[in-house]
Amino acid sequence: MSMNSLNKLRPYQQEAASAILDSVFKRKGLTFSVEMARQGGKNELSAQLELLLLTIHMTKPENLIKCAPTFKPQTVISMMRLRDRLNDAGFSGIWVPEMGYIIRLGSAQAIFLSADESANVVGNTAHILLEIDEAQDVSKDKYTKEFKPMGATTNVTTVHYGTTWDDATLLEEVKQTNLEMERQDGIRRHFRYDWQEIAKHNPDYLAYVEAERERLGENHPLFLTQYRLLPIRGGGGFLSQQQLAQLKGRHSRKHRAEPGKIYIAGIDIAGEAETAGGDYPATPKSRQDSTVVTIGELDFSTCDDIRKQPRIRVVEHYRWTGQKHARLYPRLVDLLKDVWKCRKVTVDATGIGQPVSSFLRKALGSRVSAFTFTAKAKSELGFNLLAAINAGRLKVYKGDGSEEAQEFWLECERAKSQFRASQTMNFYVSPSEGHDDFLMSLALAVEAANQYERKTAKGSVRE
Repeated sequence: MSMNSLNKLRPYQQEAASAILDSVFKRKGLTFSVEMARQGGKNELSAQLELLLLTIHMTKPENLIKCAPTFKPQTVISMMRLRDRLNDAGFSGIWVPEMGYIIRLGSAQAIFLSADESANVVGNTAHILLEIDEAQDVSKDKYTKEFKPMGATTNVTTVHYGTTWDDATLLEEVKQTNLEMERQDGIRRHFRYDWQEIAKHNPDYLAYVEAERERLGENHPLFLTQYRLLPIRGGGGFLSQQQLAQLKGRHSRKHRAEPGKIYIAGIDIAGEAETAGGDYPATPKSRQDSTVVTIGELDFSTCDDIRKQPRIRVVEHYRWTGQKHARLYPRLVDLLKDVWKCRKVTVDATGIGQPVSSFLRKALGSRVSAFTFTAKAKSELGFNLLAAINAGRLKVYKGDGSEEAQEFWLECERAKSQFRASQTMNFYVSPSEGHDDFLMSLALAVEAANQYERKTAKGSVRE
């Protein structure tokens, strides 16, 4: 095994690898940051470095250490990749797994650890290399107190891998420090490869990311951070003026189904009595006063591929405030089943919404899907809503002067976003400014549209 093994890497991977190995071999003890667009090959870069270094040090009782935000699946995936590379290099039957988190080659070993806040990792020493994978999701305190000291006595070279998120992550902090040191001594420590750089060497990747850009939108938070590698600067307005303009459709509001059309619904459930106080927006969904139903019409006419998502035209809103759920049940069933013949309904099943969703499921069957608001689930809901708006496939009926329409647009204009760790986001309307029932109902309608399974028969769309 030699440096020639790195020839399997693409030029941009080789560039970062050469700098890292130079620091390792000359015992410079540098700290690097490697930002690489999602699916750009940072894990392969890491595995090839590990393979080479274990081979060179296999006669020495020394460690390289790699950590990731979670043991399963992230750390386990890194272990599997290294095992595969060892086998590819002819070390099958020679390398040895130990204790479920160590891979030994001769006397050298790679130790894989979780950087979760609760993980007990103190006591390990990194002699060869210290790697921090997905560093944007690793706690600064965890790294500073428990991982960084692992290389203190050995002047170990450290590499932080990941993609951007906001301007408060560990990776961003290391990156900014590296850029400042580069300005002082000219030694390159930060390596950045966005999707366009990676696409130069991989036509399939180019096609994939262009499809993602079309699906999400150029300025979607996930596309910005995962592919363009541009950090989000704090929170702010959830919808931009451009996105608000994109939401406005030219179609008229409807009050009943039309033959041959496909309809879906999103339902945000209110508590029967309003709850005051709380720590909103820290909790995903803690204050609501109206039950809102958003009816959407699906249009597959522009879909030349069965996998392509349809356009969603919001055609109707219903709102009930202070209504007992028992009185709403028959009305909801009638509207969803008889008036609109909805093919898919996604209903808020959080807290008091759970019995409502259960009742609708019994009355309407599998067309009803329950949605429980957790921080992670709500984040995905918000990202999907932004993707639908950015792609121009979500339109709301033109203003008709109704109270429902006025409240809907007011909520959209007042909505805020809050970016959090692990690429998650909260979106909401501050209680001091109003409510977000229409906004959440819209997001649930998009979820219903995404869940609707399109089937074809001789080119037609049917249920």
